[in-house]
Amino acid sequence: MALDAKTNSLEEYWIPFTDNRGFKKDPRLVVQAEGVWMTDHKGGKVIDGSSGLFCSPAGHCHPKIVEAVHKAMSELTFVSPFSTNHPLAFALAEEVARITPEGLNHVFFTNSGSESIDTAMKIVMAYHTARGENRRHFVSREKAYHGVNIGGVSLSGLVNNRRAFPVTMPGIVHMRHTLTEMELKVPGQRVSGLDRAEDLQRIIDNYGAETIAAVFVEPVGGSAGCLPPPVGYLKRLREICDQHGLLLVFDEVITGFGRVGGTFAADAFEVVPDIITMAKAITNGSMPMGAVAVRDDIYETVTDKQVMGGIELFHGYTYSGHPGACAAGLAALSIYREEGLMDRAAELAPYFQEALHSLADHALVKDIRSIGMMGAVELFPGEVPGVRGVKMQSDLFWNGCHVKFTGENGIFAPMFISEKSDIDLIVGKFRETLDTVE
Repeated sequence: MALDAKTNSLEEYWIPFTDNRGFKKDPRLVVQAEGVWMTDHKGGKVIDGSSGLFCSPAGHCHPKIVEAVHKAMSELTFVSPFSTNHPLAFALAEEVARITPEGLNHVFFTNSGSESIDTAMKIVMAYHTARGENRRHFVSREKAYHGVNIGGVSLSGLVNNRRAFPVTMPGIVHMRHTLTEMELKVPGQRVSGLDRAEDLQRIIDNYGAETIAAVFVEPVGGSAGCLPPPVGYLKRLREICDQHGLLLVFDEVITGFGRVGGTFAADAFEVVPDIITMAKAITNGSMPMGAVAVRDDIYETVTDKQVMGGIELFHGYTYSGHPGACAAGLAALSIYREEGLMDRAAELAPYFQEALHSLADHALVKDIRSIGMMGAVELFPGEVPGVRGVKMQSDLFWNGCHVKFTGENGIFAPMFISEKSDIDLIVGKFRETLDTVE
């Protein structure tokens, strides 16, 4: 067993985004992992069909990352990021800036995707404040997921993520989501839903462009169940933002680092935002880290506004750019580059999508959506919405496969190191398990 901890109780730990009562009656504990495989606490082997939580494309426990983190932590376990720092943070910022779209060359480190979103919102506000503007509205979308901090919850278009938290940020306006039922079980981008980009223009007409700070968009909706943008949708949002002087923010916490083609979705869809948020695969999921890459003039506007010698942005986290996380990030980016994993993902994507869409004939399957190395199988709900998905995820685990569910959506994100036989096994186990679900 990889973890030598001894416990007689599971009760003390309040598990996030989990049916705690059900889980503690039938726990699914992972004690070891390597490559595409995990080992449960009973000794069973579980193939990972979601790269953990969409964050480990290079596989679990990559030895180069383990070695890099060990070396860094043996030399430096912590440095205050406020007014002091360490070389690894600057090295990783330079590497991230090297692969982001042209012009997004300044990087702010966080510890998660949720923190990246709230950081981006504060950077946006600081930018407009420095310009003497009072822009008090943010635009998001229905079915959007932007993390769980208060800014991200306010942007959220998933009602269950807001239902228990009524005191959120004011001034959030939502566009409609782009998922229609006109094209079901179609791989890649769809045509229907393009007209919903015009929701942004209607919001501008209603509130006034001068009141809108930024538009936050997941290029591909992730947690709602892989929602690829309609053809031309992101380009139309960019056009409207440019026309009215609005900042466009891409939440690439899931799509970044090769998941949907290109290094970022911005590359895949040929649309350059003003800000990109990222996390997850930046360290291959091995250490908590997020980042926000911003356009150069945004950084310069905020910093140049303050007097020389004064703090320019009153924001940051105790663990921003932690030495261990930076070491993991540098190692992960090196692995992606040296092992050609993003090219490998692009080559494997058509096979993955074809395999996933082979499930379309199952009676319980309502829709299948896919793009790049990401996809979702949406099931018809049972008598109580959401329960079928919870049971499916549990049963699938005990059948030897991990796929993350949101509601009735099983969200697939295979590792880039996967073989075609791994894809076949993941999809096969999903079908086997689905055959047993009522």
